[in-house]
Amino acid sequence: MHLKICGMREPQNIEEVLSVQPDYLGLIFFEKSARYIGEDFELPTPLQGAKPQKVGVFVNHSLEYIVAKAKKYQLALAQLHGDESPEFCQQLKGLLPGLQLVKVFRVTDDFDFGTLAPYKPYCDFFLFDTKGKDYGGNGIVFNWDILKGYDNERPLFMSGGLSLENLQDLQSFITTHRLNVHAIDVNSKFEISPALKDVEKLKELKRLIS
Repeated sequence: MHLKICGMREPQNIEEVLSVQPDYLGLIFFEKSARYIGEDFELPTPLQGAKPQKVGVFVNHSLEYIVAKAKKYQLALAQLHGDESPEFCQQLKGLLPGLQLVKVFRVTDDFDFGTLAPYKPYCDFFLFDTKGKDYGGNGIVFNWDILKGYDNERPLFMSGGLSLENLQDLQSFITTHRLNVHAIDVNSKFEISPALKDVEKLKELKRLIS
């Protein structure tokens, strides 16, 4: 199972986190987030290569903004965390065919999986997160039983309050229900403070999923 560490910002902490060898590193471009990288953020030298793959997290940003940031920060994936439409995803794919798209859905117990159908032609992955007061990073686990209704047509990023304490339960659930989970996406439960990750916790996580 792949590992995405989201909400990175501090250069020294990024370098420390790279020792964990995550597959994906998430940079948040949403201005209202406590983990927003800011307009003056520069990629630390160790992050300028192809690995880990860099994921830009966007919330209702314009096509032009996403394209500009994808080029500037060498993004491999764009995670769309807002109310982006299937048409928006189609347009973004047309502008940057090599950019993989992760469409986020904030789920509740009555989530309608039919919502996903028009996104499937344009999105490479889906990410299910807990519906909370913020766009991600709420640290709250959603009811995984909802995912029994998922058709597995697109691989998933699993998010929503994932921690060392609930990891074993998640792994068991994924195996039992044969979910097409590509990666787990961690953030607030592995932080010392917003955007500052606990490297020792992440190392233990990496060991458990490897």
